[in-house]
Amino acid sequence: MHYRSLKIPAVAAAACLLAAACTGGGPSSGNSDSKSLKYLIEQPEDANALKALEEHIADFERTSGIDVEVSTLPWSNLRTVLQTQLRSGDGPDVFAYGSGPSFGGVLAKAGLVQDLTEAYKKYDWKVFDFAKERVTYDGKVYGVPGELETIGLFYNKKIFADLGLAQPKSLADLKKSAEAIRAVGKTPLAVGDKEGWEGGHLLSMTLSSAIGGDGMEALFSGKKSWDSPEVTAALQLWADFNKAGYLPKSPTSVDYDTSTSMFFSGKAAMIPTGSWLVGEIDDNADFEVGYIPFPAPQGPGIFTGGLGSGPWISATASNKEAAEKFLDFLQSEEHGRWTVENLHTIPPRRMNTADLDVSPLLSQVLNDTAEVGAGGDFGYNIDVMVSDEFNETMYDGMQAVLTGQQTAEEVAATLKTAAEKQ
Repeated sequence: MHYRSLKIPAVAAAACLLAAACTGGGPSSGNSDSKSLKYLIEQPEDANALKALEEHIADFERTSGIDVEVSTLPWSNLRTVLQTQLRSGDGPDVFAYGSGPSFGGVLAKAGLVQDLTEAYKKYDWKVFDFAKERVTYDGKVYGVPGELETIGLFYNKKIFADLGLAQPKSLADLKKSAEAIRAVGKTPLAVGDKEGWEGGHLLSMTLSSAIGGDGMEALFSGKKSWDSPEVTAALQLWADFNKAGYLPKSPTSVDYDTSTSMFFSGKAAMIPTGSWLVGEIDDNADFEVGYIPFPAPQGPGIFTGGLGSGPWISATASNKEAAEKFLDFLQSEEHGRWTVENLHTIPPRRMNTADLDVSPLLSQVLNDTAEVGAGGDFGYNIDVMVSDEFNETMYDGMQAVLTGQQTAEEVAATLKTAAEKQ
């Protein structure tokens, strides 16, 4: 899921998009002979990206004889509007949506999406095992992971070189680098948490590197408590970083776009965020950028791994066979290469990057991600693994830690309470 700051259109424009998602022969019509599909996706920030996608899908339309009507909704509307549409039978046939228990898992348990277990066998869709697990519920596979994301730390290699700093290989190295960067009047870490979700990513990467993938799984399963010393320490780290002047002034007043601008302009030397930023870095940064896992207390740490939006089929799709053929196209090697080169997204399977037309940074991210997906240790993006109520508690708690309104211990206690209610 791309939790980037979306450019929300005016209400009238949003209403038009909503209407576009609901017009035409609805999925509830039951017309199995229909040769048209409605495909709903999150509204891209760049209108050119949508145009390019529609032109790419036109190739599928020509070869399959299936018409695909693409419509969009802002992410802020998509989650609630989509569930309403699916429950009424007026939703899209195919839609791009997040994986994890609090996203696709909710739809699967409610019977709103099609079981794709047999389709996986029929079309031989190959994805990383961990990615397939994220769309599997009660032993059945319901979605096709669309993109793999990692969350880590981007850093400006020029600033580091000018200051004689090496790539941080531990939390102590990171603090040493931050001190040197702050001393020359630059912001060490471009952290903004105005929207709230950014704080969830900050906690995810810090905690994942500290306790590893197994430790994160223990938290989600209830074997480890959310008020454990490790969770408290991960929360305290960001309070300490803020107090030390490693973050922008009043980070809870800094939105995501502002934080990325600080990094692109060279005002900040590092930015902790996800691999989805690579395309914008290639377009906006005039310096070489490195990308590493957020450092652990005693070592280099691990990447936090997650899945972005991928295609699902509505349980009331008008032509499920046509919808499966469209998913087969979206899962194809051809489409995977197209998304890498044009959208800078990473398919959740191994790819040969040798002849891809991509930047060195994206090539590195592709290779690093492949290693993670093929069995290396990786952390978890918390917000796709937990309930909405837990997420709100986490978002509010991270902001409270950064503003000093609550201690790390107090926030950890609220996380424990929220987890017990899931």
